[in-house]
Amino acid sequence: MKMSNKSNDYGRAFEYACIEIFYNELLKIVKNVIVTKNSSFFADQHAWNSLDEQMKNSLILSASAVFKTISDLEPLMIDDDGTELTLYLQSDKNGEEGDVRDLVISKKDIKWEIGLSLKHNHFAVKHSRLSKNIDFGKKWFKVPCSEDYWNIVLNIFEYLELEKKANRKWSEISDKDDGVYVPLLEAFRDEIIRSSLLDNDVPKKLVEYLLGEYDFYKAISIDIKKISQIQTFNLHGTLNKPSKRKKPIRIIPIANLPTRIVNLDFKPGSKTTLELYMDGGWQFSFRIHNASAIVEPSLKFDIQIIGMPVTILTINSVWN
Repeated sequence: MKMSNKSNDYGRAFEYACIEIFYNELLKIVKNVIVTKNSSFFADQHAWNSLDEQMKNSLILSASAVFKTISDLEPLMIDDDGTELTLYLQSDKNGEEGDVRDLVISKKDIKWEIGLSLKHNHFAVKHSRLSKNIDFGKKWFKVPCSEDYWNIVLNIFEYLELEKKANRKWSEISDKDDGVYVPLLEAFRDEIIRSSLLDNDVPKKLVEYLLGEYDFYKAISIDIKKISQIQTFNLHGTLNKPSKRKKPIRIIPIANLPTRIVNLDFKPGSKTTLELYMDGGWQFSFRIHNASAIVEPSLKFDIQIIGMPVTILTINSVWN
């Protein structure tokens, strides 16, 4: 299913709450703080204005908890060193192109920046698609898909095109599991394994595709528990730098990227989900699904992290 308009609005409003809280709190500490008011800022502001006061209050509490944790981890953000501190929101397009950060905070004068990926009540990593026009190998880890892969998947997508022309609903396709999902996932699985034998960097490139090429903090507002969960993705060592006057309250280790695929196969009892296990504790699930009621000649992944290296810290910040 597509993300509902309400879920999308909550996600955007959480981004707006974060940039506003960070701006207002930083102004108490740092003299020179600027918010770049771009199209993403105004889209998020519009979503924020559509919410009721109770929801706004929840998001403010959540954003405040995120700020408290990040300010403990990033002394350069709260160091009033006379340089200009800029805050801006990125468009969804950046995420498609390998930058998952929603909120970026930077000091250009000292070549420093951090980014936050902000989520409201959901944990998905990416929603990539498979179709007859998408060479996922080339796009994900720069190894083009093989002829064997295309021979299998083109037949599946041509079948789906015919079903779409007939205006068929997914619920009307009786063999969608064994006729569509299973062979497509088998071809996808075999292609990743084949590519990893051709290029030793495929496991590393796969994680960089899924998580983006920049280090970041992932902040998830979990409303039911009244906590903001912060995860530290310090893959290249750019987070958690000390300032001249202060060290971080907590040290974030650098997380090593994987070097090999240990196992990639169907989740037991499932015909729609693959589980990927790599060395270093990296584990992902790939659930394939139709994103609409009517048959479309493309399918969408819901990709989740199901296991992470111990060097990726998870900090639960309770709302005040």
